[in-house]
This record gives sequence, C-alpha cells and structure tokens, in this order.
Amino acid sequence: MPETTHVDYSTKIPNNVGLMDDQRVLKALEQWHPGYIDWWMTMGPEGFQTSDVYLRTAVSIDPKGWAKFDYVKMPDYRWGILLAPRHDGRQVNFGAHKGEPAWQEVPGEYRAMLRRLIVVQGDTEPASVEQQRFLGKTAPSLYDMRNLFQVNVEEGRHLWAMVYLLHKYFGKDGREEADELLNRRSGDDDKPRMLGAFNEETPDWLSFFMFTFFTDRDGKMQLESLAQSGFDPLSRTCRFMLTEEAHHMFVGETGVGRAIESTCLAMKAAGIEDPNDIEAVRRLGVIDLPTMQKKANLHFSLSLDLFGSEVSTNAANYYNSGVKGRFQETRIDDDHQLTNAVYPVSKLVDGRIKMVDEPALTAINMRLRDDYVADCSKGVERWNKVIEKAGVNFRLKLPHVAFHRHIGEFQNVKASPDGEVLSDGDWSKRKDQWLPSKADGDFIQSLMAPCWERGKFASWIAPPKVGIDNKGGDFEYVKIHQA
Repeated sequence: MPETTHVDYSTKIPNNVGLMDDQRVLKALEQWHPGYIDWWMTMGPEGFQTSDVYLRTAVSIDPKGWAKFDYVKMPDYRWGILLAPRHDGRQVNFGAHKGEPAWQEVPGEYRAMLRRLIVVQGDTEPASVEQQRFLGKTAPSLYDMRNLFQVNVEEGRHLWAMVYLLHKYFGKDGREEADELLNRRSGDDDKPRMLGAFNEETPDWLSFFMFTFFTDRDGKMQLESLAQSGFDPLSRTCRFMLTEEAHHMFVGETGVGRAIESTCLAMKAAGIEDPNDIEAVRRLGVIDLPTMQKKANLHFSLSLDLFGSEVSTNAANYYNSGVKGRFQETRIDDDHQLTNAVYPVSKLVDGRIKMVDEPALTAINMRLRDDYVADCSKGVERWNKVIEKAGVNFRLKLPHVAFHRHIGEFQNVKASPDGEVLSDGDWSKRKDQWLPSKADGDFIQSLMAPCWERGKFASWIAPPKVGIDNKGGDFEYVKIHQA
C-alpha cells in the first residue's frame, strides 16, 4: 500500500496511508464521517461553526513543512489520517519480544489489549472538545479564541487517527468501538467518558489553560509510551499526533504565564506588595496568585489519576507484551525487559508516606508518572520566573503526589499539598485553602467577559510575546459570523 510524506486530498478523508487503494476501509470511514460531523455540530464549539478561523492544517508529515495556515470554517476542516514515516527494519524495543521485527498487523494474542489502549486514547479526544465547547463565548481575545479552536480541531483529528486504526485492524469489533466513541459524552450520567478527568467541567479560561498544561501533558506522556509500541501503525500514528500535541501544551503554559504576568503587573502598578491580599488584588480585575495555585493543585491531582495505579499488573502486561513502552524507551540505559529490576514507589506505610522498592515491571505507571511530574516542574519554574521578574514575592509549586487523589495508593488518604497525612476532620476544615472553592470559581467566572476586538485582551491576561504564524498583535485570528 503506498504511503508518502505528502497528504492525499483527493478523497473526502485526507490521508497518507493509501486509502484509495483500500476501498474497504475508505468506505467504512466514509460511512462514519456523517456521524462525526453530526457530533461536531452538536458537541463542538458552540456558536462559532460559521466563523472563519485562522487554522493550521496538516499537508505533509515532513517536520520542516507539515502544516499550512489559512482561514477555514471548523466544520469544513480537513480532518485526516496521518501516520509518521515507516522506518524499514524497525524492531520491538522492549519486553518479551525485544529484537523481533515490529508488527504490521495485530498479533492475535494482544488483540484485546491493543484495542483497549486505542479506545481509551480515542475516548479522551472528543471528550476534551465536549468539555471546552462553550469557552469561545468568553474568549479573552481573538488570539486565544483561535488557539482554543485549533486545539479543538486537532483533538478531532486525533479521534480520526484512533478510529482509522480501529476500522483498519479490528474488523467488526473496531467498527462498533468507533461508533461508541461518538455516543459517549463528557459528564453524562448514563454514558460518561472513560476517564475521570474527562468528565470534569471546564468552566472558565483559567481551567482551560490548566487543563492544556497538565492534562494534555499526560496525553503527551501516554502518546510517547504508545509511540514505542511494537505495533507499528499505532507507533507511527502517535508519533505524528505528538507533533500537534506540542501546541496544546504551549497554549496552556503561555496562557497561565500571561495570566500571571497580568496579575503581577497590576499589583505593581497599584503598589500592592502582598500577593496574599486576595481582595485587594481581585479588585484590580485580575486573578490572585493563591487562586492560581489552587487551580494548579486541582488540575495536577486530577491528571495524576490518569496514570492509573502506581503498581499495576496491567501496565506490566502491556510492557512485557511489547504494546506500550516507557517514556523515551530507547534512551533508557537498561535491558528493556526489567526481569529482575526494581523501582521506588511512594506508599503509605504505618501512617507515613515512604518510598518502597517494587518490581520495575509492575511499577511502569509510577515511572511514567515520575517523568510527567519532572516535565510539569519545568513549566512551573518558567511561571515562577515571570513572577520573579515582576518582583513579586510568591512561588507556585506542585502539590505532593498524595494530595487529592482518587486512584492508586493514595485514593483513601487525606494529605495536604506538603504531603502531611490528615484526619478527615482536618481535611474538611482546610481543603478550601488548597482547592478552588465555589467563591473562587464565581470570582473567576466574573472576569470571563468576552473581548473580541482585534488586538485587544481582557484585563486578566497579558498579550502574547509573538502571534501565531508570525502575525502581528492586531491580526484578525477569527472572523466571527455567529450562527
């Protein structure tokens, strides 16, 4: 089957996997397409489906020139099937099959395992679009609105990527799973999305920025692990998805950074030295830094739950089977089979949190989560540099991994952000110091007035340092024709 770096736009579904020569899969995807468009129109960005948005679209998988920018209405966006180039001679790099040729078809014994991984990854993509569907109405600028919609259409494309794998490699089961991906709904009591963080509301733009910083970073770690897969089509799919995912985390990190910058500048201009004088800071029409810390606490802890249990036989089986590796597997200096290796896992022992050595195979999730925490820490330090540069005496920090957890070793533990184990009573009394309260949410909501004038930004967020595609500050990123 011909596969190229160039994307074929001659079919309804742009692709570089030779769909024209695979009529069975092409027909199945064309039949799935109307249901997807129906889902997009009912659950995608509300009120902006007729707006012209300055979006990037993948036209190639060459890293030097893979995307072009132009105005497009979101329902007309060319969602497609894009796989990174095939590497001849690629091998399975870990587990029991280490050294064998990578699989171009699904091994029968790992069929259920691979299908489950693909479905769970696929389910997160439409979920985040559903969570963010009302945010356009309160966008703090046209620049931010455009970034939201770029994230949304690319999450839609990532759904297509997983649906292609289901249709191509999993037959009737795959087709049924693909249909179900359009039937579940974020936060729905009867048909919720599969993972907890994807059933939470995204009620405001600070939540969106925290989500794209913390939760999309979990997505990056999961995609990096799947990109190591011995099942080559999954590996190649995830490698290209990572190209797009980088922008989503950029949106989150710079969004929070710009909110911090606006707060610090407003404090300095008003002569407010104490960042904990919350009422005085809020009167300036910006979000106080302690509330940003609470939001970070919430989104970090929800995202940690996405890694699953620290000690997991499922994760061991995925690894041993060669279907899901570790973050940057090939750069790790060990035997890549972990038969006798151990890895430290944080656990509650005799009422105290301690590190306990566990078999490295069953601690795969813990290792991936440690890599995630290290990655998050770098971004938080960049936020702290913004605060430092402004001369404000405050530091943001990640809470302890035992804080506010619902899955894994600490799901029944009440712990402070510093890792102090608390009684239920103490937790109840103090949790509003650490997690956003209703009052905090109401205040943030009060700032969410739309700012749609070209080149203008809401009071609570600073302009970006540079625009998208080297455009100037007053570029019309979205031409609004509301439905």
